[in-house]
Amino acid sequence: MKKLTFLVYHKEYEEFLNSLRELGVVHIVEKQQGAADNTELQENIRLSNRLTATLKLLQNQKHEKNAVIAAEGGTAARGLQVLDEVDALQTEHGKLSQQLQGYAKEKEALQAWGNFDPAGVRKLKDAGYVIGFYSCSEGNYKEEWETEYNAMIINRISSKVFFVTVTKAGQEVDLDVEQAKLPAYSLAHLETLYDTTEQAIEENEKKLVALSETDVPSLKAALKELQGQIEFSKVVLSSEQAAGDKLMLVEGWAPAYSKVEIEAYLNDAHVYYEITDPMPGDNVPIRLNNKGFFAWFEPICKLYMLPKYNELDLTPFFAPFFMVFFGLCLGDSGYGLFLFLGATAYRLMAKKVTPSMKSILSLIQVLAVSTFFCGLLTGTFFGANIYDLDWPIVQRLKHAVLMDNNDMFQLSLILGAIQILFGMVLKAVNQTIQFGFKYAVATIGWIILLVSLAVSALLPNVLPMGGTVHLVILGISGAMIFLYNSPGKNIFMNIGLGLWDSYNMATGLLGDVLSYVRLFALGLSGGILAGVFNSLAVGMSPDNVIAGPIVMVLIFVIGHAINMFMNVLGAMVHPMRLTFVEFFKNSGYEGGGKEYKPFRNLE
Repeated sequence: MKKLTFLVYHKEYEEFLNSLRELGVVHIVEKQQGAADNTELQENIRLSNRLTATLKLLQNQKHEKNAVIAAEGGTAARGLQVLDEVDALQTEHGKLSQQLQGYAKEKEALQAWGNFDPAGVRKLKDAGYVIGFYSCSEGNYKEEWETEYNAMIINRISSKVFFVTVTKAGQEVDLDVEQAKLPAYSLAHLETLYDTTEQAIEENEKKLVALSETDVPSLKAALKELQGQIEFSKVVLSSEQAAGDKLMLVEGWAPAYSKVEIEAYLNDAHVYYEITDPMPGDNVPIRLNNKGFFAWFEPICKLYMLPKYNELDLTPFFAPFFMVFFGLCLGDSGYGLFLFLGATAYRLMAKKVTPSMKSILSLIQVLAVSTFFCGLLTGTFFGANIYDLDWPIVQRLKHAVLMDNNDMFQLSLILGAIQILFGMVLKAVNQTIQFGFKYAVATIGWIILLVSLAVSALLPNVLPMGGTVHLVILGISGAMIFLYNSPGKNIFMNIGLGLWDSYNMATGLLGDVLSYVRLFALGLSGGILAGVFNSLAVGMSPDNVIAGPIVMVLIFVIGHAINMFMNVLGAMVHPMRLTFVEFFKNSGYEGGGKEYKPFRNLE
């Protein structure tokens, strides 16, 4: 990256920013002061949030099978109109829904009393008679009320009695029961109101669906234009005024390969500028530059955090490990083949595949291939053992690659030790790049120590444990660990820090390596579950020529779909955990970089 500083005359500033956005390679350094207090910017951000929510609402509408959906066209002005129309429809929908709930409660209250006309009740009141509506349990109802208050039972529902009393005006009715407060409508009228409101809600929803079929492109155009205005406002607010408010100062970053292009543009624009290299302490934006296979794993790295500017990008270094770890965790050749064919079919049949989706599909295909070949280590194919087949080619493959559970357990630990040791090598390289070779001496000492112990344990004839050569190697690595772990400090401080590092290494390294046992455990558990579903499919199918195969296929498909979903999820999460914790920790990865986002026109 190159650091850019511009000094522009205030009357030409807006034109300069527009042309800079057309150039589309400069990452503007945003300053927070003024952004929170700028009313116009905050209003635009709120409007952008409304547009985003409305766009999501319309995109989630369900359409008829033969509906024609507009995919292109539309204007920003129409998009803002659609926003107001959708807001009005949503407000109306809320009011109608409340009314419908109210009518539903009133209908429920009138169900027990039947369909009577409240106007008749009012006429009786005008004539001097009062009708009271009451309810109580069967046991609490007293027949003397029929004589005293002219009580009449209207309905009985679930041991509950609904009755009315007819008394003269002014006569006190003393009943220790629940008195009902009924709406001022008849049941028939309420049902009409309820149906009318339901129809109004349906019409409201149809209008929303119609807007979703025709005006989604307009909303997208309005959102794109508004986001451009927001980005422009942020850049303006990030500028500093100089020379009595006559000059505008703005800072940015651009990739080094675009230096010639930027210089040519700025020279034509007659703008004062400086292009310098980053200084220590600068918050340089990060643009990952991986290609092909390694670029497919960049989203996984971004899930954790981007590296700092002067730090190694570990994506190309963890990608092969992640691919193998995923295959071991899923561990079924059938599942791998299914994922590969599914991703390939989608890639071939989809009408439009974006570059980001292509990258994701390529990653799925690579992980599926890894799963297929890792499944051959155990011979698992949709829970069945393919090595039970008495085919010559299968039996030759069995003798060449088959591993039992003990072998898979050891393979997981070996892969863990290799990745951790590789991470320590990268840590030494990173320390050398960032601070100089002397800061990597202690890390190199640990690498020499661990490698010598591994060679002595695995190849005692080559390097005998405790032999003269081995002791010399241990002495050299010990001096590097205890005397050069913190350059510039006195020897006693170095020794103390070396002891502390030794304690951390002894306790942490074993736990880190054992964490890789999950590679074996997940693959084993997935294979066992797949076998269980196969057994259920065979054992639970009825002894019927027609129903038997149908039930067997259903259990097989549903069971393996559940197992595949669970295992794919685990095969993503656990290798990520091993990468982000064990590998990144032992490679000294700090991260914390800010993503490079050039100031450009939105596509």
